[in-house]
Amino acid sequence: MPRILVINPNSSSSVTEAIDQAVAPLRIAGGPAIAVAGLPEGPPGIATQRDADSVVMPLVRWVERDAADAFVLACFSDPGLQAVREAARGRPVMGIAEWGLLRALTLGEQFGIIALSPASVKRQARYVRQMGLQARYAGSWPVDATAAETAGGDVAARMIGAARRLIGDRGADVIVLGCAGMAGHRRTIEQEVGRPVIEPTQQAVAAALGAVLLG
Repeated sequence: MPRILVINPNSSSSVTEAIDQAVAPLRIAGGPAIAVAGLPEGPPGIATQRDADSVVMPLVRWVERDAADAFVLACFSDPGLQAVREAARGRPVMGIAEWGLLRALTLGEQFGIIALSPASVKRQARYVRQMGLQARYAGSWPVDATAAETAGGDVAARMIGAARRLIGDRGADVIVLGCAGMAGHRRTIEQEVGRPVIEPTQQAVAAALGAVLLG
């Protein structure tokens, strides 16, 4: 059976579990298996650029030795995306930030991102520039939380508040969750703010699923 491997590049088990639950609807009968795993040697969360850079070579080595048919990097920093694609030798590798933002373009004119921290905001703005999407970017709003904290319910109100600020102050009509640990809050935020909310790991796995099924 074909297999898609979703890698959480941090070592937080709560984030890995949130990712696993988020992609459960994409496990279709007769379709590719979807495995979710964390990186044991990764940091507890990807909070800085150094954190993101520190996991690049472990990810490269993992993909080189793994026989999966496609890979998803389940961190909104898309750490080492191009290096991992080289290591995959033609097998699809999806970054969740890349696919989350591409999906946002189909749902509205201006997207805003809920970020973990001010440092995350800087990385997100840089990535948006690298993708050439500045004209569609309403901005990012931090909730001052770690990746592990976002997997729990305590920061839900802060995330809803961030979404409302992005909509009301920045003009966003689509909200993108800027951390894989936020996955379990998508429906709640969407119901509260009345705008589309994108969980980027779901979008990246859906893209990987299509790539595997279409050969």
